[in-house]
Amino acid sequence: QVQLVESGGGLVHAGGSLRLSCVASGRIFSTDIMGWYRQAPGKEREMVARVTVGGTSDYLDSVKGRFSISRDPAKDQLFLQMNNLRPEDTAVYYCWHRLHGSEEYWGQGTQVTIYS
Repeated sequence: QVQLVESGGGLVHAGGSLRLSCVASGRIFSTDIMGWYRQAPGKEREMVARVTVGGTSDYLDSVKGRFSISRDPAKDQLFLQMNNLRPEDTAVYYCWHRLHGSEEYWGQGTQVTIYS
């Protein structure tokens, strides 16, 4: 089992920034890849950014150059720095871990709301 707890969401004016954090606990030594997904009302959940334990990352096209994923392995933390936020970034953001063997775990989500 892996437990994931997100924080850092909020209400921000367009053009502003937020930093999301995710603290992991449990069987995290088996993590293969981790990242952030989001789900807006009426839309499917989509991958925003993810990073392998080896450090390879990839991003949703619409956030490239604005968002940056990073991790602190010593503290079992994952971050998402979001700059130049847009109203279309409004969604619930979820922390995600996939273990070797393809087990997946999700956090409870944190709301990000961008107003113009």
